[in-house]
Amino acid sequence: MNERNALVLKEFGADLEVTRFPGVRPGPGAVVADVSHAGVCGTDMHLQQGRMAIPLPVVLGHEAVGRVRELGAGVSTDATGAPLREGDLVSWASNIPCGSCFYCATEGEPSLCETRKVYGINQSCAQPPHLSGGWSEQIYLQPGSTIVKLPEGIRPQQVIALGCAGPTVVHAVLDIGRPREGDVVVVQGSGPVGMAAAMFAAVAGASKVIIVGGPANRLEVAREIGVGDVHLDIFTETDQQARLAKVLAETPDGRGADLVIEATGVPAAVAEGMDMTRRGGKYLVVGQYTDHGPTMLNPHHITRKQLRVLGSWAFSPRNHLDYVLSLPSLAARFDLDRLVTAYPLERANEALADMRAGRTLKPVLVSGDRS
Repeated sequence: MNERNALVLKEFGADLEVTRFPGVRPGPGAVVADVSHAGVCGTDMHLQQGRMAIPLPVVLGHEAVGRVRELGAGVSTDATGAPLREGDLVSWASNIPCGSCFYCATEGEPSLCETRKVYGINQSCAQPPHLSGGWSEQIYLQPGSTIVKLPEGIRPQQVIALGCAGPTVVHAVLDIGRPREGDVVVVQGSGPVGMAAAMFAAVAGASKVIIVGGPANRLEVAREIGVGDVHLDIFTETDQQARLAKVLAETPDGRGADLVIEATGVPAAVAEGMDMTRRGGKYLVVGQYTDHGPTMLNPHHITRKQLRVLGSWAFSPRNHLDYVLSLPSLAARFDLDRLVTAYPLERANEALADMRAGRTLKPVLVSGDRS
């Protein structure tokens, strides 16, 4: 069987290495897909640097799109019940919850499952079937995977433009933050999670979306494709109090935003974001996916403002499905392609370096179908 290239992290802090693995055949309930587009996420940078405990070696890549190569016995439909055939373009949820633990079965919160399998993160490539991450020419989608055919007219590049930020924000903003029609929403951060948060807040009916982020190239893209109504560059407006004053001036009577969404990954942003939230408003923390340490905040402000401080962790397979199904409306409103910078699969280390330096918004690794 033909071998396939994959990018493997063998040592924390080191470059990824192109590694050859044998092609795979699907067992019962599994699917093998040829990966066409795989996103580079901020989490991948943290994984490479050893900021999360994961097994090594690992094929990174927890967000990807591809074409069905072969269906295992018993697989005939996608997650919507539509017929699934070889050659179909598909997207898949990065995680498989256990379905039986307290969080899955009792709380109905599969994103909190402590034993969920996550492609490209906690599935080592040391054992067969090896191809367990998206930064590869091929991936083995295990039984229980949530696989969704792309909606008519939607291209892989549009799906991967938001990557895991899309379903993460569906969970955070639509399930937990729940902006109301007419709300003023502030989004802290202008990376993929911030962009997705601004998009979904607008689609949910926000009357104004204020993006507080940077660098300037990201904000310029947001302006050009209609994401956000007000854009404040933290690298230009470096004084925190001045930033706060400008944000408050954009809210009714200067009272603050109805909903503020943290999508920065910077702990110090949390206290600033709570200052931007009106009394009785909601502050939603989405961006603190890896532990960057503690930060100072005054809990009196939570009490005095009667704030609802909310957290959101990752996403469930259902959130991924909802994200994919929302793409026709998102693509009709926003030029998702503008977010993407494409790299050949073998240049994954360059893509990581460019993301780390802020030169790109959404690096995407591209590989053609190979027999």
